[in-house]
Amino acid sequence: MPQQHPPLSWQIRADLFAQLAAMEKAGLPATQAFGLLKLPAALQPRVLNARKFLARGNPLAVVGRNSGLFTELEANLVDAATNAGSPAQTYRRLADYYTRRAVQLKTMRSRMMYPAVLFTVGLFLNPLPGLVTGSLSFGRYVLHCSLPLIAIGVLVYTGKRLMQDQEGPSTPTQDAIGKLAMRIPLFGKMFIRSNIRDYFESLALMVEAGVPILDALPKAVATIKLEPVREAFSHAQADIMGGKTLGEALNGISYLEKGQALALINTGEGSGTLPEMLFRFADAETQAINLFNEQVAAWAPRIVYALVAFWIARGILGGGHIGTELPPDLQ
Repeated sequence: MPQQHPPLSWQIRADLFAQLAAMEKAGLPATQAFGLLKLPAALQPRVLNARKFLARGNPLAVVGRNSGLFTELEANLVDAATNAGSPAQTYRRLADYYTRRAVQLKTMRSRMMYPAVLFTVGLFLNPLPGLVTGSLSFGRYVLHCSLPLIAIGVLVYTGKRLMQDQEGPSTPTQDAIGKLAMRIPLFGKMFIRSNIRDYFESLALMVEAGVPILDALPKAVATIKLEPVREAFSHAQADIMGGKTLGEALNGISYLEKGQALALINTGEGSGTLPEMLFRFADAETQAINLFNEQVAAWAPRIVYALVAFWIARGILGGGHIGTELPPDLQ
């Protein structure tokens, strides 16, 4: 079993797929393209492993997955694109996607800096009167200020690890986390839409290449990370084997309740342009997801700042400022 590697950062993934896209477009063979990759020194062992796997004749998806350069989803998408003839388009799509996510993350971090500083100042400022008046010992003061910071650090680290784990092969733990994520207001629906987008995009790549629909469907289902969504779409293959069209097989899936995908699929099957219709739906969903991510990056820091400011103001107005209480011997 190949060694498990933590996923690369969004910025590094953007650079990786941008390089691969450029070299694929230039017509370089995969063995030469992976040999010319320029990644941080810490990732060179992964690049060397990728070259070894390529030398053994492994497919690109296997090379990327086993070397730790691709996540499970990325490997499935590259596999679909390779079956379609060339992974250049998928490389470019992934590069653009991760570039946007890296910019959004950088923007959010910079905007969160001031609320974070304000929160830290508030942590040390609010209990300060107790330290001055002697009702709070120095040790308890330090503990009172440090515990929230430690708790937040643990939560951030745990959240980061869970996000990384969700990008690996599906496990019962990840499926349980996915079910919880689906229930998060606003974000849950976007997680579902992202999974469905990946399904239709990978399916479009394979159908465009002439891969039989019955062979393409299982690989498309493998790109879905949320177990309930994956289960809902997994029955399509059996329905098509029973004589239904793709539109008929997907009809009734609650996650497609708006009907836009089904309308495009029915149009594509009727006109012989199914891949184009699938790509049209995937592109529309990608735009909606990108807009949502941009809004989160813009509004999350503002909301956090407002909450922190309210918390500090409440502490001050509640009588927590210095001088509200004198020591007993001075009263």
